[in-house]
Amino acid sequence: MAACAVLKPVRASDILAQSRRREARWRPGLSAASHSEVFASTQDASGAGAALMLARDALTAQARVRRSDPLAEVDDQRQILWVQDREAIRLTGRPYAQGLPPDLRRRVIHVAAKSAQDALFALEEGLRCRDLAFVMGEIAGNPRALDFTASRRLSLTAEKHGVPLWLVRLDASADLSSARMRWRVEAAPSAAPRWNADAPGDSAWQAELFRARMHPPGEWILSDEKGSLRATEPRKHPAAADIGNLARPTVGRSLAAL
Repeated sequence: MAACAVLKPVRASDILAQSRRREARWRPGLSAASHSEVFASTQDASGAGAALMLARDALTAQARVRRSDPLAEVDDQRQILWVQDREAIRLTGRPYAQGLPPDLRRRVIHVAAKSAQDALFALEEGLRCRDLAFVMGEIAGNPRALDFTASRRLSLTAEKHGVPLWLVRLDASADLSSARMRWRVEAAPSAAPRWNADAPGDSAWQAELFRARMHPPGEWILSDEKGSLRATEPRKHPAAADIGNLARPTVGRSLAAL
């Protein structure tokens, strides 16, 4: 007797759930999470650059919402707090004004903290100030001061006062954290310039969103195109052949557990 295949009927609820999962995927132009972490190596200086592009993209999304509100102030020129602990400064250097995007060069307030504990104090105090557009921090390694309790304090303060936090974790492992979004980034090959193949290309990062409260995990090539953030699937990026060499296997690793 010939075996026959039994086809499972496709339910409308399954199609709707799949559509919602696609809509829930992260993409540029979404509002920022209250507390995000960006894990990066100090070897390619990719952490701060990627965090700034993600933060600026979120500011653009906020401005788009404000333009629809006739009572809101459209031109947001609030300051930005950038905190580094001593080890982060030693490994990556201080922010260089001329290397920053033009719209941020005169808005950065830089704080050099002696220790991770001092940096966490400065970050939390900055999050209490609604006159800041966002707060960015750079902390090296996995200092004891940055435990889950400290992370939770940062998340609650950012949510309470509505000031987003972007915390760059340099040469760190993904320990326990209450961050709403957690990224791993590293430098990616730039696409060849359109008019001059010998000119440097736009900045690009290979980014893995390995934990997010509102989005499923995913990987993109993020690039800076005339001040705007663009996200491309790795296989569709113009430099896909070179990017393939940077990919890391995730077999046997639970992304949700990190």
